[in-house]
Order: sequence, then structure tokens, then C-alpha cells
Amino acid sequence: MIDKLKKNYFILIITFLIIYFFFNLLEGNRGLISYFEKKDFYNKLEIDQKELSEKIVNLEHKNSLLTDNIDLDFIEILIREKFLFGKEGETTYIIKDNGKKK
Repeated sequence: MIDKLKKNYFILIITFLIIYFFFNLLEGNRGLISYFEKKDFYNKLEIDQKELSEKIVNLEHKNSLLTDNIDLDFIEILIREKFLFGKEGETTYIIKDNGKKK
């Protein structure tokens, strides 16, 4: 048996090296499975970044409405939302008198 191992020593080493590299190609730290997991995680982080950027822009816009030029309509919306002034689904009608009086 030892004689067979000595004769096939090179083949055994090559076989183990191929198995080792193939295993690391798939399962290693830099393997294909790890690559796809990291790619999915990166895509999720990009989506989260876009959502957070949109929230920041929205909050900066709301902040500018309250600090730079006070927008009374926005303040009214805030009062209705925070203090439950008015009802949900409420419809507001604005009536303009365009008729000319003589």
C-alpha cells in the first residue's frame, strides 16, 4: 500500500490541491457564495441610503418652511396633524367671489 502511495504521490497532492481550491472558490471568504451575499447586502444598503437621502431632503424642506419664510399653510397642516384639529379625510372648499358688483 505504501508503494502505491509513493507511486501516486503527485496525483494525490494535485487532487487535494484541486479539492482545496475548488472548496475555497465556492465557500471561502472571497468565494462565490460570499460574493453574492455581499452583493445583496450592498444593494440593500444602497436602497436604504436613497430612502434616507430622500427623508433628509424632505426634512430640510420642512425645516426651511418653518425657519426662512414662515409658511402659514404648512403650519396649519402641522396643527391639523399634531393636535387632531379637523377630521381625517376632511375636504376643504375655497369659494372665490369672482362676480363683479355694480
